[in-house]
This record gives sequence, structure tokens and C-alpha cells, in this order.
Amino acid sequence: MKNTQYDYLIVGAGLFGAVFAREATDQGKKVLVIDKRDHTGGNIYCENIEGINVHKYGAHIFHTSNQQVWDYVNRFVTFNHYVNSPVARYQDKLYNLPFNMNTFYQLWGVTTPQQAKDKIEAERAPYADLEPQNLEEQALFLGGRDLYEKLIKGYTEKQWGRPATQIPAFIIKRLPFRFTFDNNYFNDTYQGIPVGGYNALTDALLEGVEVRTGINYFDKADDYNQLADKILYTGKIDEFFDCQFGALEYRSLHFETEVLDQDSYQGNAVINYTEREVPYTRILEHKHFEFGTSDKTVITKEYPHEFSKDNEPYYPINDETNNALLTKYQELAKTAPYADKFIFGGRLANYKYYDMDDTIEAALALTTQELV
Repeated sequence: MKNTQYDYLIVGAGLFGAVFAREATDQGKKVLVIDKRDHTGGNIYCENIEGINVHKYGAHIFHTSNQQVWDYVNRFVTFNHYVNSPVARYQDKLYNLPFNMNTFYQLWGVTTPQQAKDKIEAERAPYADLEPQNLEEQALFLGGRDLYEKLIKGYTEKQWGRPATQIPAFIIKRLPFRFTFDNNYFNDTYQGIPVGGYNALTDALLEGVEVRTGINYFDKADDYNQLADKILYTGKIDEFFDCQFGALEYRSLHFETEVLDQDSYQGNAVINYTEREVPYTRILEHKHFEFGTSDKTVITKEYPHEFSKDNEPYYPINDETNNALLTKYQELAKTAPYADKFIFGGRLANYKYYDMDDTIEAALALTTQELV
């Protein structure tokens, strides 16, 4: 006789856990989802302010070339036609992103692809013999000083919290130059924002699933473990093992959001601030994600900083030291008693940066493996 109440306990109500919960429920499994936050959706959660869906944990733009993933999410929500076309601001000038013919014209006044290519070669010529040892040298080697100083250096140093000369070269493997007048940031086939915001997607995925928010799994981990045959854990893998080998490193963010009594602040959803002296990396104006027409607007300034126990882990620092530490935790997860009872999945458990489509693809792959 079955002694547990649930087939699966899912720790974390973010996108990975929600997709698995949906699939398990649809296959007749009894599922309980818990999350330490007071809401579902993880980092894609939206807070409605003045009728505007505010991306509480930073901008999320859904994009994918995976037909299976696109068909899957469209089972639950309708997407609008938002295309991500961010703008970079350096001092008092604006530049289109990603680097394309509009950017090159704004930088150098070139008007043809060949002129742009010739200018880039001339810019990088003084550094052509470099064997880059850090991000600064890598950027100079790839694009020259003008592009680096105006659009890469300050923004990247703010992101990483250290000088570019102390950031590994592999962070910029290449610079994606486009020799067309195309401001679409992503190359993916499909792109958009769920109509009604991301909560609509999360709510649909978790419809009919038992969910309890405001619950910290670690407060009563032994008790929660007794509730289900298996536990899908989507939190930080080092935290699960009480950081016994040491803590994995992250970069974090904090956000300052304000309501403005005007219909538009910057005319674009995302503007990056590439000067080192400006403390935030970008300003989001949320209404533009959904083509809002209200008389007010909501903006968010995004500040990167070091991770601590008091803030959220956003970006894993996948250098050699941290990856070696991750391997230790992954090996431990394969040993008894963890191997049979626990499943580890999602960006925090895998210590890997996932786009939303990657998250869904990985969750669906797990369901194929697990729900047989």
C-alpha cells in the first residue's frame, strides 16, 4: 500500500517546476508544488502596477527556434508580436543593438556593409596580433577600441563588478556583427510576450495542481520528503547539500521601480546604459512589452551586484573553479540516498543560465525520461 500522499513533491514553482507539474498531473500523477516566495512563476512573475504587467525580476522576452517548445507554450497562452530591439545609451548618444548597420552608421557614419567591414578591420588592426588574456583584450581584438569603449567596457564591468582586465576572455567569444539594418536582437524564428503577462502562462501550467507558496522547503525538509515518492528539487544545488564543499558563486541584481505620471518615459522597452559611471545597466519601461496605451508608465532601473544570502542568485559564474565545485555536488546527487528519491532540475539545480525556451525544453525532456 502506498504510504505517501503524493507521487511528486516539486520544490520551486518557477517555469521548470510548473512544466513538470503540468505534465505529471496530465499523466495522472498526484503533485504538490511548494515555493518559498509568496507567488508562483519564479523569475518570470509579473506584478500588476497601474494596469501594467511589470517584470518583477528583470526583462523576460520569450524567443525560440524550437518548434516543439513554441507549440507547447501556445497551448496555454497567446503571444503578442513584441520584438526585442534594445537601444544603448552612451553619454548623450543612442545606438541600436545588436551591432548592425544602424549601429555602425551611428558610430562612424558608414552607409554600406563594405564600408562597415573596412572600418571594423581598421579599428581592430592595432590589436590583430594580440593573444587575448582577458575580456578587454578580447573585445579589442574583435572590434577595436571605439566600439569597446562606448558599448562594451562600462556595461560589462558593471555586470561583473570588476574591471574588464580581470574578466576572462571567454566571456566574449565573438562579437555578433550584422551587416544589415536589422535591430531585432534575437535570431530566433518565434518571439513575443504572453498576452496578459507571464502570470497567464504560469497559471495555465499550474491549473488544477496543488500549490503552496510562502513555504521554505529547508525549514522542514525531512517532513516534506516524507510526503512524496519522489522530490523534484529546482533550487540551488549547493544549498541542498548545505554548501558542504563550498558555495557556488553568482552575480545578483536589484531593481528600483517607480510609477511616472506620463504616458512614456523612454519610448522603448529596454535601454542599456553603457557608461561605467552610471550605476545601473539598463532601464526597462514595461508598458512597451505589451504595447500599452495608459496615461502612466512604470520604469525599472536594474543594478548588478555581488550575490549574498539576502538577495537572489541570477547569473552563475561558470568559471573553472565553480564548475569543479558543481561537479562535486552533481556526483554527490548520484549517490544513495539521493539517487532514487531526488531529481535535480532547472537553472539553479544545474548551475546554468537558461533562457525560457531552454528551461521548457529541459523540463519536457525530464518528463519523457521520468514519466514512463
